Amino acid sequence: MRERGGSRPGGGRVFGLAVCVAFLGWNLAAVQSGCAEESLPRPNVLLILVDDLGYGDLACQGADDMRTPHIDRLAASGMTFTNFYANCPVCSPTRAALLTGRYQDLVGVPGVIRTHPRNNWGYLRHDAVLLPAAMAKAGYHTAMVGKWHLGLAAPNLPNDRGFAHFRGFLGDMMDDYYNHRRHGINYMRKDKTTIDPKGHATDLFSQWAVDYLKVAAARRDNRPFFLYLAYNAPHTPIQPPEDWVKRVLDREPKIEKRRARLVALIEHMDDGIGRVLAALKANGQAENTLVIFSSDNGGQLSVGANNGRLRDGKQSVYEGGLKVPTCAAWPGRIEAGSKSDLMALSMDLFPTVCEVAGAPVSKGIEGRSILPTLRGKPQNELRKLWFFSRREGGARYAGKTIEALRRGPWKLLQNSPFAPLELYNLESDPLEKTNLSRKNPRVFREMSAALRRQLQRYGEVPWQKPGSGN
Repeated sequence: MRERGGSRPGGGRVFGLAVCVAFLGWNLAAVQSGCAEESLPRPNVLLILVDDLGYGDLACQGADDMRTPHIDRLAASGMTFTNFYANCPVCSPTRAALLTGRYQDLVGVPGVIRTHPRNNWGYLRHDAVLLPAAMAKAGYHTAMVGKWHLGLAAPNLPNDRGFAHFRGFLGDMMDDYYNHRRHGINYMRKDKTTIDPKGHATDLFSQWAVDYLKVAAARRDNRPFFLYLAYNAPHTPIQPPEDWVKRVLDREPKIEKRRARLVALIEHMDDGIGRVLAALKANGQAENTLVIFSSDNGGQLSVGANNGRLRDGKQSVYEGGLKVPTCAAWPGRIEAGSKSDLMALSMDLFPTVCEVAGAPVSKGIEGRSILPTLRGKPQNELRKLWFFSRREGGARYAGKTIEALRRGPWKLLQNSPFAPLELYNLESDPLEKTNLSRKNPRVFREMSAALRRQLQRYGEVPWQKPGSGN
């Protein structure tokens, strides 16, 4: 695989000749060599986000007990990112960052949005511009299938925030993949209508995406589409169809049963993604569709997830909770079999997709486009300081926050609100084994001060619904 570097110093987006991609009216100019341009129609965009997928939980990511041929093929047909991070080690905040291009705390979602006010830690601010709204302004038909997790009532429903079509689940997690309830409440919707479909949620989401693509292909106005496909899998409960579990056990007789069920749930999801990608091809849409695949956070170790050699997993601001498998494919525009070590965040996908589509980007977002890297062009480091944060309740967190800050090779973190800050050098210690806070007091002081300033910035934004009485 051809390597694409991305480690040169300097922040901000790269414009003009450095990008060599110009957007004129409704057309995307693609650079074949130098600045020679070929006029192309605006691409469709399929953004696939999966839930709690570990950094090492794909065959193409090194899982030798896993069979994920469709995601593997997608990665091989485009660019794989080896240094891509979720904004947060849990669901709602990363989704808020992804869909707004902003740090999640700055749009009011520092923690998980849940059914009961006493355990709710976010409320999406009304003035945040979401990706579907920006894409709609550029003439795209916008659709979402799957897990929303950014609000359970108006004005924070998918159709309120820019999606013309929604078919999926509003809540945080399903207590059962087959009856689709959470706390006994049915959160399945078709637009704003409550529905009660039969079947495994992964199968439903895959089929609904296939159905949407068929409708999009038949649309006479030739509008490109933006489809956000967000799976619940492989989030708990680990509830794969039993025939998929049997396949894994037959193939891997020595596998731990807990691990077998997670592998089966991921392989079942991969099969659904394969059906969606096959529909793109059958409809004649594949050649002009940018497909992006990522996860909202790292894998949950207690259910058998594999985060590779990284420390810890979901809920943690150690590397295993934040680093996620990510790839992008776009026939003829992204080089097949390429890799990039450019460090990027979930929120960087917002301006990337907007730039591809010629969509307006709100001023003041923290996200930075990675389109130059996708097109094989040199790109400066996206930012000097990288912030990660999470607010949570319960006795373990007590409504407080955990956070991390990256600056070059240095990483400062506090993985419990009741523990001291820790300092690591990821260049020499990628597994975060040796705390250097006492040996490097200057770095520790500088980064601690920067983190405090960012937390003060977050404090300007409310994160509870007005009048909720929490």
